[in-house]
Amino acid sequence: MIQVNSSQFNYQYFGQIHFPFSIALLVAYLKSQKNINQSCKFHKTFVFRDKVDDYIKQCKNTDVLLCSCYVWNWEITTHLAKEVKKLNPNCTIIFGGPQVPRQSEGFFEKYPFVDIIVHGEGEYIIKNIFNAYLKDRDYSNVKGIETKLFKNQPESRINDFEELPSPYLTNLVWDLVEKRKGVQWIASWETNRGCPYACTFCDWGSATNTKLRTWSEERLFKEIEWFVDNKINYIDCCDANFGILQERDMRIAEKLKEAAMEKNFPEVVRPNWAKFSSEKIIPIAKKFQEAGLLRAVTLSVQSMDEGTLDIIKRENMKFNEFSELTATFRKNGIPTYTEIIIGLPGESLESFKNGLETLVSDTKVGSIEIYDCKVLPNAPMNDPMYIKRYKIKTIRSPIFLAHSQIDHGTIQEYEYITVGAFSFTLDDLKEMNLYRWMVQTLHSLGILEYISTYYKKIHGLSVMKFFETFLEFCRIHESIFSLEYEKIVNHVDNGYAGKGWDHYDPNLGDIFWPIEEASWLRLIDGKKKLVEEILSFLAFLEEKHGYRTPINILDDLTKFQVFLLTVRTEDKIKSEDFEFNWKNFFVDGRELKHAKRKYSYRNLVIENDPFEWNYKTIWFGRFKKKYKMHPENIQEEKSEVKVDMIPFAAD
Repeated sequence: MIQVNSSQFNYQYFGQIHFPFSIALLVAYLKSQKNINQSCKFHKTFVFRDKVDDYIKQCKNTDVLLCSCYVWNWEITTHLAKEVKKLNPNCTIIFGGPQVPRQSEGFFEKYPFVDIIVHGEGEYIIKNIFNAYLKDRDYSNVKGIETKLFKNQPESRINDFEELPSPYLTNLVWDLVEKRKGVQWIASWETNRGCPYACTFCDWGSATNTKLRTWSEERLFKEIEWFVDNKINYIDCCDANFGILQERDMRIAEKLKEAAMEKNFPEVVRPNWAKFSSEKIIPIAKKFQEAGLLRAVTLSVQSMDEGTLDIIKRENMKFNEFSELTATFRKNGIPTYTEIIIGLPGESLESFKNGLETLVSDTKVGSIEIYDCKVLPNAPMNDPMYIKRYKIKTIRSPIFLAHSQIDHGTIQEYEYITVGAFSFTLDDLKEMNLYRWMVQTLHSLGILEYISTYYKKIHGLSVMKFFETFLEFCRIHESIFSLEYEKIVNHVDNGYAGKGWDHYDPNLGDIFWPIEEASWLRLIDGKKKLVEEILSFLAFLEEKHGYRTPINILDDLTKFQVFLLTVRTEDKIKSEDFEFNWKNFFVDGRELKHAKRKYSYRNLVIENDPFEWNYKTIWFGRFKKKYKMHPENIQEEKSEVKVDMIPFAAD
């Protein structure tokens, strides 16, 4: 019997880890081939990073080692393969996956322990490799592969998915993993394969030949039933554009809703929403929401700058349509977020700030998530001519995997991120990161969201000018804000010096936090102190800009802002009295009046354990908006008092 081992290393997140789905798809197909199944014994897949030394020893008599390679497991996978080849020189080592470069010049010189690399979809290719292995080990006619001696033509795209067995319905995934106490398995799940778009920062469209292909609904519905029967809490939907096939995806959402409401599984479904999300997505999202499965719908833009969008071959919907869409989602109670990439070629410091201003001021998008520009090996952005044309500079940076456990082993993974282009310098990029932090922490996560909105409504102060003033305050005055400012400056400097982006605070939990979430947790830890520090900042802002806002308004505004933030308390209902009609002012656009109000809402998170509270509020709860309450959702009680118009001094 041919002894076959495989690897698809993953990280653990709070005791959860992904099934080795890519390997499982390949092995399921191999086992469906009678001659291969009878000739080969497939051992359990190597998944846990802390067991790599033991896995190496297990390969002493391995004939074939299959390695599924991603940016988050490349270093540990190459380490495994190198050591296995030392231990067992006759082992045939095969690499595949999105991290295997198509531009492979010098690959085998750098990684001589690899025998074959696979380009493209793997099912047909791996079958042909095994057939050649069993026959005479002559791979010269196997399409889609490369060896030290030759590189063959690509394999045809897979169009008939019906011949590909489900690793779930065959229970193969359980055969491939070792059950470990305290570990819950996340199920990766494809309902379709392919992406019709060609954004240069992404390798999805180029990796799957762009054409969209689907699995049958019968199979997908059976897989949902399998997830329920096997008590799978978390489904990670791997489609590039869930919702793009509206009627079909609506039926899938209905089936997931039915399963969750009747059987309590799954608890989370995380799709990648269609790039051109529209009102047609709302009924699909509603199904998820009704079952408690919805995190948020992505309304991604990546950049608001037209020149940048042209360079990255990204076409967004017209802005007025986007703005109306965010309002429609908000009206329907569907949480949304948009994504921006920092460091795209074509973007400048000013265009980046202008884009953020537009998003925070002129849309109703729920939050803004901002990510580094990563240059993936098979993305069009990594083409040498593209790099030369746009003067792209990158660094090899330790990879940051948000919320991963701090004890994930000693082998560091890396990725390449941009640090310069024709349109921006490294100093520009560092400044962009300060605005990235402020937009995410102070606006999206809500620390100063309605205070900045107040100043824009009353004084016409742009949000970016508000943030410029905040930065000046942090650089001059010592406060809880200046402490966070110093942390973010050091964080960014270290990140771009190649020291990594992990942020660990033992007071917050045993995971690596995104810096904006850690800042939020530290800032809201002490309601009284936060109120005092906000008022100190507002005094600075008022003096700098020559405003003369009455102190009772500033006090009440600050009180209202902090009231909207989720803080750790055992109270089921949060309720406070206010002097002004803040809900009418922010939600309905009415004039601010002195009119006593009692506002209340049900506490979004009740948890006594501080670490658990952190996780539930700002990690698990980030996309479900557990960290803040929108004013339109608070309850209002009016008091019988005289209502006065508020006179505002001239600016």
